[in-house]
Amino acid sequence: MQHGWTIVKLEDVWVHFDGVPVLEGVDLSINQQDFLGIIGPNGGGKTTLLKVILGLLKPSRGKVTVFGHPPEKGRKFVGYVPQYSLFDHEFPVSVWDVVLMGRLGHKKPFRDYSEADKKLAHDSLDTVEMLDFKDTQIGKLSGGQQQRVFIARALVAEPKLLLLDEPMASVDSPMQTELYELFEKLRERMAIVLVSHDISAVSIYVDKIACLNRRLFYHNTKEITVEDLEATYQCPVEIIAHGVPHRVLKEHK
Repeated sequence: MQHGWTIVKLEDVWVHFDGVPVLEGVDLSINQQDFLGIIGPNGGGKTTLLKVILGLLKPSRGKVTVFGHPPEKGRKFVGYVPQYSLFDHEFPVSVWDVVLMGRLGHKKPFRDYSEADKKLAHDSLDTVEMLDFKDTQIGKLSGGQQQRVFIARALVAEPKLLLLDEPMASVDSPMQTELYELFEKLRERMAIVLVSHDISAVSIYVDKIACLNRRLFYHNTKEITVEDLEATYQCPVEIIAHGVPHRVLKEHK
């Protein structure tokens, strides 16, 4: 199903690290209000792809547009929740301060946060149901609660596209379900790209699935069978079911 106009477009995108290809000839279009799951093995280039969309990595070759602009300009419309492990969870900062950090790129240097910034922080915490924890130190929260806070930090930028890099890492199963329900609400306001190595859970919620292991294999649907994957990727795949049992993709050859 198509949801409006194209907001992100990658054409024949290649990325090399030390001469080694990490992304190879990636073509991808993301439309307004899409909920896209990108799955694949660790080291397959998923985080690299997100950084290309954000303009944090420049492709060796190919073209990238984000909301009709080069990524460096288009990223002001993009919210990003990096991998859980990339944050110092013992850093002594409150939930409120973490969320307000999401406004740093939108306020004037050396100026205090405006009342509008604070209202956005309040509303974002309310959206992720963490407003009651605004004065709590971030490190005292559970993994799932912390993820909600980081999502709120991304939301204060009022994004039209939300990028989520392995958002279920260090989150227990009940909280994972709650987070997916949150994403279902958020998709009414923005497109979402969710990166994961676990297709069984992701396939329940997303509209479309793309698989990335250096090369991107895009499915304009979420209804993918084991036979489809093995035929498309020429690799062994464990079982894919809608929620049960929990399995992950083996590496593509």
